[in-house]
Amino acid sequence: MANINHPIRKVMANLLHVLPAFSDDAASSVNCIIELNSGTINKYELITETGHLKLDRVGYSSLAYPFAYGAIPGTWDLDGDPLDVEIVNVTEPLVPGSLVEARIIGIMKFEDGGEIDDKVIAVLNNDRRMDHITSYEQLGEYFQKETTHYWEMYKHLKKPGTGKVMGFFDTAEAVRVIKECEERYVKDIAPKVQE
Repeated sequence: MANINHPIRKVMANLLHVLPAFSDDAASSVNCIIELNSGTINKYELITETGHLKLDRVGYSSLAYPFAYGAIPGTWDLDGDPLDVEIVNVTEPLVPGSLVEARIIGIMKFEDGGEIDDKVIAVLNNDRRMDHITSYEQLGEYFQKETTHYWEMYKHLKKPGTGKVMGFFDTAEAVRVIKECEERYVKDIAPKVQE
């Protein structure tokens, strides 16, 4: 059984506020709470206050997510949500709401309607088929084209031109952004969390 180093309780802990962002001391892996799998047009989001999943919306077109997607606990991005993570090359669907450890391989900088909404790029930490992947660049040029296309077009039928990919960056930049989002969480969100 997974151990989150938290006391046994009668009520379920909200993992967004219990777990740290990084799952190892080397800051190479992050904890991720899965919101959705690749191949879906449904957009699920974690409710920050409770940790439950909610159907946020049904996609505006048949354009489906090309990766699994989730949130990094203990972080707060500039868009007013936990920092997002794309988990690539997942061979079996992940259970929405489950906790996984993912190894960071980069970050995609993104603006959504003028708001910063960056996406950490990662692979499953315990999938031996991904051991050789250490950088988003190893996923190939097509990965960047497909990911850019998805994010720039996923809201196109409702709000044309609102998504803008600002580039792909290395693991060091991803770690820097995660730590910045951790600091924002500690300053702005943690004081509001009730036991």
